[in-house]
Amino acid sequence: MRLLCPGVSVAGVGVRVVPLRYAFPLDPAPGQRIALARAFGCARVVYNDAIAARAWAAGEAFLTAAVLSKTLITEAKRTRERHWLGEVSAVALQQSLRDAECAYQNFFASLRGARKGARAGAPRFKSRKDARQAVWFTANARWKINETGRLVLPKIGEVKVRWSRTLPTAPTSVTVVKDAAGRYFASFVIDTDPDQDRAGFSEPAPIVPSASTWAWLSSRGVPPSLSCPTARRPTLRGYWVGTERAERSPTPGGCGGRGRDRLLVRVSQPGAGRAARRCR
Repeated sequence: MRLLCPGVSVAGVGVRVVPLRYAFPLDPAPGQRIALARAFGCARVVYNDAIAARAWAAGEAFLTAAVLSKTLITEAKRTRERHWLGEVSAVALQQSLRDAECAYQNFFASLRGARKGARAGAPRFKSRKDARQAVWFTANARWKINETGRLVLPKIGEVKVRWSRTLPTAPTSVTVVKDAAGRYFASFVIDTDPDQDRAGFSEPAPIVPSASTWAWLSSRGVPPSLSCPTARRPTLRGYWVGTERAERSPTPGGCGGRGRDRLLVRVSQPGAGRAARRCR
């Protein structure tokens, strides 16, 4: 999967750098799944603590990222309530604070009218029941891709990657994502020059979707249509209605707690399978 992000101009050089994302499936071992769940949880806690700290300081001096990093990460690791933050990479926690900082910047820019697009709301707390969990590692985390093609993450280990292509250049950061279907992905960010990429195509052509054809290729060819099946797809609400009696019962198989997580994975897997076949 290749996603195009907004370009960044480098002043004084004349080269326009465009970051691209390449996503590949991961096959973590059982122990690595536990370590990833710990990283997801710690990053979520730091993010929520940052939002709560700024909510308590409303009307006072704005808390900078440096102050929050010292209070919510460095000093919190020495307390009894947050000592488990030391079990994950400190860079992942720092990036979680940066995400909260970016969310507030977008919110304030939207209030001033300086941000284009739909109005951004105030940052909200994250929940462990969210369908998507993610943790971000930059170059400071000293992650790498070893000789065997495995992704080495700090305090997680060597995770197996299902490579579908080779990366054009060395990635600058990686984001590990877990979706609602329980699948794991590694999203690599790569900086490229669009002028050099455009030189590799002898006869470029725009992608023009239509009613009967979903895209046109640069070779003037037409790919086959990707039509979705018309069968009724299951929904989480449908499972909840069908298990109304189980929802009222206090047994572990009900829709509360882990029962809801199992139903969410069961509903998300068919759609994830169709999306995987569509991207082949």
